[in-house]
Amino acid sequence: MSESTPLYHRHRFPAEIISHCVWLYYRLPVSFREIEEIMAMRGVLVSYETIRRWCLKFGQTFANALRRRRPRPGDKWHLDEVFLTINGKTHYLWRAVDQEGNVLDILVQSRRNARAAKKFFRKLLKGLCYVPRVLITDKLASYGVAHREIVPRVEHRRSRYLNNRAENSHQPTRQNERVMKKFKSPGHAQRFLAAFSGISSHFRPRRHRLTARAYRAERASRIQAWQEITATAAA
Repeated sequence: MSESTPLYHRHRFPAEIISHCVWLYYRLPVSFREIEEIMAMRGVLVSYETIRRWCLKFGQTFANALRRRRPRPGDKWHLDEVFLTINGKTHYLWRAVDQEGNVLDILVQSRRNARAAKKFFRKLLKGLCYVPRVLITDKLASYGVAHREIVPRVEHRRSRYLNNRAENSHQPTRQNERVMKKFKSPGHAQRFLAAFSGISSHFRPRRHRLTARAYRAERASRIQAWQEITATAAA
């Protein structure tokens, strides 16, 4: 049992249980009720509504802490957008990843025109505080407008075949979208995906490029980082 910290002040359950429930929700495609059942099998009686509140309160905090710990992302950015159906209306999830597949930022918007592209570019640059060497996008014209107005000196490559890195990063989102039976609102999608992209990607090293020993060492390092930011390292 870890000592109490200000982060968990006035919470009845210990940090180990809270952080584990948050980890389950953002790392695996499971629902709140399934997490409730998982915890019950381990002798912990907690309601799915309590788990939902924990994820809402701590998810983004943990994701931000992990992002601050990671090394500077790569200088080649892949940008892509994918549609989301929310309450019968089409929205678009804009996502940027670097050449290693690390998620840089996401933004849910109702349009994919030039104005939406420029808004995403500004959010991305503000959060990372540096300019990339290369931008890789598909042939959507909105990217060209945003590139010319915001980062005209950055090399821009447009091809439907060069952007598989960003397109593949949408797959975990689709898995969780199916479990949730669609997002309930644009705000719900933004809140979940902002935390999900920081936590889930932290536990997804490029395993196919690592030996078994190197993968185990990398996994142990990332678990230790998680325990430190959730104040459970001493447990």
